Amino acid sequence: MLDLNTDYQGVNRKQRMNQIKISVVVCVYNEELNIDPMIDQIESALRGIDHEILFVDDGSTDTTLQKLKDNPHPKLRIIELRKNYGQSSALAAGIAEAKGVYTVTLDGDLQNDPSDIPMMLAMAEKAGWDVVAGVRAKRKDGMFLRLIPSKIANGIIRRLSGIKMKDYGCTLKVFKSEIAKDMGLYGELHRFIPVLASLEGAKITQVDVKHHARQHGESKYGINRTFKVMSDLILMLFLKKYMQKPMHLFGTFGLLAFFLGMLINFYLLVLKFMGQDIWGKPLLFAGALFIIFGIQLVTIGIVVEIQMRTYYESQNKKPYHIREIHTNESKVTAAD
Repeated sequence: MLDLNTDYQGVNRKQRMNQIKISVVVCVYNEELNIDPMIDQIESALRGIDHEILFVDDGSTDTTLQKLKDNPHPKLRIIELRKNYGQSSALAAGIAEAKGVYTVTLDGDLQNDPSDIPMMLAMAEKAGWDVVAGVRAKRKDGMFLRLIPSKIANGIIRRLSGIKMKDYGCTLKVFKSEIAKDMGLYGELHRFIPVLASLEGAKITQVDVKHHARQHGESKYGINRTFKVMSDLILMLFLKKYMQKPMHLFGTFGLLAFFLGMLINFYLLVLKFMGQDIWGKPLLFAGALFIIFGIQLVTIGIVVEIQMRTYYESQNKKPYHIREIHTNESKVTAAD
């Protein structure tokens, strides 16, 4: 029987009414001079909005953690990681601990402006967006080490992923918390949050936000991140297109390689019947390799297909996401 007080995710609506409105997740690594100003800016921006502030200390080696512990803000929660795991893992830790209906992710270097959060929250609430992503319209970063690599990475991701975002690297985003918690952030996948959210069926929009030059500390990013984006993008393309049908990828290429090898061998067999010596010809080895490679790809596809089914069935996961269940019960009651 359908319980009208419970939504499709099993969350009691009365409990959701009592939830904190916003959880602001800020990941920091050696940002000691930015801690107090960041907390003050967040508090000023969210005055009048029920919120909590979660700082994730990603193994800082300076006084960042102590600065957080010394801050008396009553809504501050500190998540101390045992070592430096990287931004994706730190974000995942903060999102997992968030209690708000909406989760906001924010950089800890004061380059994002918390004053944009109320505007983005209003967009999410009024239009029903699952994710409102910030776009750094006037970036205050170095041209060669930040802007150019970012433009290259954004262009590659946009073209290959099919998710038409202007700025994938802006950390300032507002999520419905159920979307944020289901994304599965691992490795260095924080750059692909819009793609991960899209895999969860999220409705995504973007809006220009303010961006400031870094005042304290040093950037943790450089030109080398462009190459990391390239390697991570391969994984994203697989997850987006073939996560639920890996055999379509491995099987297709495997069969093509197998039949190409068979065609080569058939051609060589005809030459053999015509009296020609085919032993030692490079084409003979190429045909054998194509057949072996094709069999291996098809085998890999079967194994990955089984793993995919195990992934869903062992955790009672579904290969689909329901946004909402509509019922006509209220209409019937009104008619009666």
